[in-house]
Amino acid sequence: MATLQDIKNGTKFLAAFDVKLGEEPKFDMICSFYKAIDESAFCVSIPIRDGRSLQVSEDQKLLFKYGSDSNAMILAGYVDDVVKEGIRRYWKIRRVTEQRQFFKRIDERVKVALPIQYMQNTWPVNYDGIIEKEEGLSLDISSGGLALYLNRTFTISEVVNITLPNIGTEKDGAGMEGIVAKVCWNREAPKGSPYRNICGLQFAFADGLEKMKVRSYVSYVKKAYRV
Repeated sequence: MATLQDIKNGTKFLAAFDVKLGEEPKFDMICSFYKAIDESAFCVSIPIRDGRSLQVSEDQKLLFKYGSDSNAMILAGYVDDVVKEGIRRYWKIRRVTEQRQFFKRIDERVKVALPIQYMQNTWPVNYDGIIEKEEGLSLDISSGGLALYLNRTFTISEVVNITLPNIGTEKDGAGMEGIVAKVCWNREAPKGSPYRNICGLQFAFADGLEKMKVRSYVSYVKKAYRV
C-alpha cells in the first residue's frame, strides 16, 4: 500500500464529503496533491465550487480518491489549515487513520442483519485445540463482501475467516465456513450500538465455485428477507 511520500506532486484527486455508513460518497470535486508533510498530514490544492474556493468547517471529514477506478485508494482527513506557497494556497489535511481501498461496486448490497462468525488463524486455540470464533452482525452483504458490526479492531488488509449462517433449509441458503476476507476499512459503531466497531470486508475467494456459491447465497438471502 502506497505511503504519502509515494504520491507524486500534481497527482489528481477526486474529493468528496464523507457520508453516513451505508451511503456512497459523491466524488464530484477535483484537486491536486501538492506534498506530504509527514505520514499524518499532506497538502492539496483547494477545490473550486461555483467559481470560488471551497469553504469547509474544521469538523467536516473529507475523502480523497486517487488511482484507477477498479483499484483506487481513498485518504480521509480534515482541513487543519490553509497554507500559502507563493501565490498559491493549499489545504493542509490532517489525515485520520482510515485509509481504505475503494472497490467499484458491481454487486448489489443487501441490507440485512445476519449473525456472522469470524476468526483469524493466528488466534490462540482453546483446550480442545480449536480456535474459538467471535460473533458479529452484518450491516449489509453482497457477493463481493460485507460490512460487519464487531467488537474487534482490525488493521487495513488483515485477513479474517468468515462463517455465514444457515438461512432456511434450501440448498442456496446453506451456511458457509472458512470464507477468506480482507479488511478494507474500519469505523467506530454509532452510539447505542451493541458493538464497538464496523469494518468492511472484501471476500477473497479460493476459486470460481466458492464465488458462485456466495453469489447464490446472497441471492437467497435477498429472497428470504424480501429485501
